[in-house]
Amino acid sequence: MRTTAIPIQRSRPIYALAVALVIGIGLLWRSGLLALPNFIAKYGGDSLWALVVFLCFGFVSPRASAVRVGFIAVCFAWSVEFLQLYHAHWIDGIRSTRLGRVVLGTTFNSPDLLAYVVGIAIGALVERIYLNKNQKTN
Repeated sequence: MRTTAIPIQRSRPIYALAVALVIGIGLLWRSGLLALPNFIAKYGGDSLWALVVFLCFGFVSPRASAVRVGFIAVCFAWSVEFLQLYHAHWIDGIRSTRLGRVVLGTTFNSPDLLAYVVGIAIGALVERIYLNKNQKTN
């Protein structure tokens, strides 16, 4: 028997709040104020960055499926990582700023690709749980 999918409707105010919250956590995560092992600090921060990407695409496309949003977020995150292989004066100038470093990164690191997938998968999983819970209560 074929079931019809219930359309997704993300709440933009909740996603905006989630973006702000995850950015704050990410900045704290990478600040050095938390006593985190280097591996967790590095790749956890990368996963949080990718989670923000997922949330931003969810904000922009409130009716898109979680799979679609996740796929687009992975493509975007991986594109940014591979862009780090490109060095020209203009883009390295952007990367030399704090915001440019946070958004674009500076050095290609292939394990980051997996960290991005983990962050986006966590976002999709939490979204699925949250939306299922809300759909059951409505």
